[in-house]
Amino acid sequence: MTVLFPKWTNKLPAILALGAASAGLFVVFVVSFWFSPKHTDVGYQPYQPIAYSHKLHAGTLGMDCRYCHRLVETGPHATVPDADTCMGCHAQVKKESPMLEPLRTAYGNGKGDNPAIAWTKVHLLPDYAYFNHAVHINAQIGCTSCHGRVDEMEIVRQVETLSMGWCLTCHRDPTPHIRPAGVSVTKMDWVADEVSIAAAKKKLEWQGDAKPELNPPTYCSACHR
Repeated sequence: MTVLFPKWTNKLPAILALGAASAGLFVVFVVSFWFSPKHTDVGYQPYQPIAYSHKLHAGTLGMDCRYCHRLVETGPHATVPDADTCMGCHAQVKKESPMLEPLRTAYGNGKGDNPAIAWTKVHLLPDYAYFNHAVHINAQIGCTSCHGRVDEMEIVRQVETLSMGWCLTCHRDPTPHIRPAGVSVTKMDWVADEVSIAAAKKKLEWQGDAKPELNPPTYCSACHR
């Protein structure tokens, strides 16, 4: 009797099934690891129309973040500075620098007739996610918790994933990020310690029927409205 298929072909279905399962697991691993915000978003560092150095302005010169990002304490957006804000200094400082020609062009006659500087946004949230800067700033959450040590960056880059899981981790336990009263949210070198964490925990404690000073929400509609 002629044998059409060798004996080893009996193992072929098992080999194919194992290969398909391995391939599926490999695809899941690749997508979950390399397609995650840790790889697609962290490190994003676009060049800007003007080579603005945060290391110089916020670091060496010690300028407060709120001088340029003026609405961060009162509105949902931090806002980028307009030409008037920049020219408040650069009308006197490096006023002939070729690097600042785009700024002088945008400033024009100072009446807002010229187009604004097209800064490239670094920290991008999806349209379906709502984030309010003022709420976090007024809860004593410092700039570095989300943006890192901007005062050490020549070109600003994204250092955190800003993913839903990352946000929820903080909302479930914000104590390492809540600064004590008197410590500015713009103080870049502040680091949480046991004392600050213990003080933050007291703010979050329930006392009878009274609500705590801080109550970070974890329900869906807090961020998805």
